[in-house]
Amino acid sequence: MKDNTTNRALLVEQAYKNWIITHIELREADSERRRRLVDRDDHGEQLFATLIWWPILGSFEHLHPEYEVNDYRDGSRFLDFTYIRSPHQISIEIDGYGPHQKHASRRKFSDDRFRQNQLILDDWIVVRFSYDDIRERPRQCQQFIQQLLGKLYGIGRVDALELQLSATARELLRWAKRLEREATFGPKDVEKQLRISHCTALKYLQLLLQHKLIEQASGKQRIRSYRLTALAARTVL
Repeated sequence: MKDNTTNRALLVEQAYKNWIITHIELREADSERRRRLVDRDDHGEQLFATLIWWPILGSFEHLHPEYEVNDYRDGSRFLDFTYIRSPHQISIEIDGYGPHQKHASRRKFSDDRFRQNQLILDDWIVVRFSYDDIRERPRQCQQFIQQLLGKLYGIGRVDALELQLSATARELLRWAKRLEREATFGPKDVEKQLRISHCTALKYLQLLLQHKLIEQASGKQRIRSYRLTALAARTVL
């Protein structure tokens, strides 16, 4: 199992390198667009691409690194990533690592926020992740990207009716989605919320577990609590 995980990580890392090389070769020699890709310290960006993006979509299609856009001061600026696929354009920024907010002055901080507002005026959808969230809460970041792409493009969306979930199972899933992100819940919570017996609560939890809509959050031999999976985030109720 460990060897398979290592091999998978190496394959993703190589796919990332090949993707960056492709974009470097597409850019004019001696251009700022090319230099930005060649010289950048991209630890945070690589972590996002390989730990968040790739596991969801399995490719970097439509994703562009260090994408140049017109600046509101008649110059240009570069976005960490853009996902450009008609009819939408999404800017994805990674904050809190290296040259980002760590050494930002008050003027630069204000300027950065004004630039973001300008992007929104230019019909960009702006998404920001902190480096710490990518490193420490990758599943939460994945769920957000899945929900966003599902909302905009229908990517990966699953209809609860296709899973043949009963009304009670859908109500349980709907309630769990309203909880705080990463929140866990147990049979007693379900009993109280849906006003059903302990055995019935276990029955529906087992059903959602079989459909991979929830997963074990605690307990070894006996599951004591559950949490939603990424598939649940993409399920339309």
